[in-house]
Amino acid sequence: MGEPAANADRGMIVTRTPLRVSFFGGGTDLAEFYHREPGACLSTAINRYVYVTVKRHSDLFFEPIRINYSISEQVNAIDDIKNNIARECLKFLGIDPPIYISTVGDVPASTGLGGSSSFCVGLLNALHAFKGERVSPGQLADEACHIEIGVLKEPIGKQDQYAAAFGGMNLFTFKPDEGVTVEHLSMNGGPMSGLFDSMLMFWTGHQRDTSAVLSEQSKNTASKMDQLRRMRDQAHELHRLIADGAIDVPGCGEFLDQAWQLKRGLASKITNSQIDEWYAAGRKAGAWGGKLCGAGGGGFLMFLAPPEKHQAIRDGLTGLVEMQVGFESHGSQVVVPFHA
Repeated sequence: MGEPAANADRGMIVTRTPLRVSFFGGGTDLAEFYHREPGACLSTAINRYVYVTVKRHSDLFFEPIRINYSISEQVNAIDDIKNNIARECLKFLGIDPPIYISTVGDVPASTGLGGSSSFCVGLLNALHAFKGERVSPGQLADEACHIEIGVLKEPIGKQDQYAAAFGGMNLFTFKPDEGVTVEHLSMNGGPMSGLFDSMLMFWTGHQRDTSAVLSEQSKNTASKMDQLRRMRDQAHELHRLIADGAIDVPGCGEFLDQAWQLKRGLASKITNSQIDEWYAAGRKAGAWGGKLCGAGGGGFLMFLAPPEKHQAIRDGLTGLVEMQVGFESHGSQVVVPFHA
């Protein structure tokens, strides 16, 4: 399961796990695509996080299990936990009560930045550390995929779990045999700063039902293979350009616009008239390109644009809340290993 460490099952554990922005290839990480042919996604971790705390629950409380997230659950048995990810992670790693779990995130849930998978990866990391086990990013990602896709049968892809576990900017390749390769791009300093200095993120205020969007997209995969292949190939092409040591940010923005035009046709709920209006306003104000992050239907609207055009874009998107983001090179980390 993992390599045991000293002071197992003692103290309080806190993990910090990044959210992500997916640039290209989303949809080709779904099994409906990569079981036919390899998929690929290019994404980066950002400096917005999900924090998870795990500790033994005190005997002074009446309930043996307490789970705090948007609500608070106080239950007597693991099978009684309503939070699907928390319940299955505890069962998977054989954690016995009493146990306390708490989580808080930097952004609302269901906003297209991979928050559910970051929670799953962060919780698994915390529980392994709680047991005194050290695990690799690859193991964390694989276990999170097992929980979310294998056990809970969520109609999602694999890129979010790997982005959360590994951090940084990566090209992920998803193979028909379920294997995943990770090609890390070392782009600290000027090139990465140039990318993020050009990035604008706007919260649309709409949290969407990821399952509904992705279920329809999965059903449409066979009839949308040409579009999905083009989206996958964009991930590879940008990877080749970035691997040369520089990021052509205007070119990346133009690719994003092409990818968004392809993505919006994959399912009926990916976009709507309001999202299209906001996107058109951003482009008119000077953005090279952009996309709606995540499955679609709401969440965050991202643009790449010359910095001198940023204020004009903000002015054209009055009513939307902007969120500043930066690059995060690390994946899920144990940040508080307090031991008694």
